[in-house]
Amino acid sequence: MKNIYLLSTVLLFALSANSQTQNINWNFDKSHTNVRFSIAHMVVSEVEGNFGVFDGKVSTVGDDFTKSKIDFTIDVNSINTQNEARDKHLKSADFFDTEKYPSIIFKSKIMKKTGERDFELSGDLTMHGVTKPVVLNVKFGGSIIDPYGNFRVGFKITGDLDRTLWGLKYNSILEAGGVTIGETVSITSNIELIKAK
Repeated sequence: MKNIYLLSTVLLFALSANSQTQNINWNFDKSHTNVRFSIAHMVVSEVEGNFGVFDGKVSTVGDDFTKSKIDFTIDVNSINTQNEARDKHLKSADFFDTEKYPSIIFKSKIMKKTGERDFELSGDLTMHGVTKPVVLNVKFGGSIIDPYGNFRVGFKITGDLDRTLWGLKYNSILEAGGVTIGETVSITSNIELIKAK
């Protein structure tokens, strides 16, 4: 009897350890995920926009997102700033040049915990044919099992990018001084993931 109890304990421990080391895939809930940005306009205000089409893959070791692999692709032609003429200009060779570079691609390198719910996500961002390292701030929103039995997690990702580092240098000078378009682009992305069954 003692041997059976010992064997059961060992098996339970092995199963528990395996659940912590197995690879888990996560799917994006696209109806509750967004990619938004803002940039200064004529010094005094900001223009906001979003990318409506994106896809990606996320995998973790167990539920540990510090051991995650993230691949995320944005369709640049899905850019929307609520102004058709401006969107057309942004897709042109002056800016993204979507005929040559239709995608923005992010590939993670490391996700480091910096607080109880805060992380620092480092990776490579490819945009306009240029790949540069970036560091983004991540805040964990929480986890929940929805009414359909799906395990969900939420994150908010923020960061600032200097667009000129990716060759997006178009601008014009204002008569009063300064430039029409800022160089720093602020990114905000709310992410909701569902654990694959």
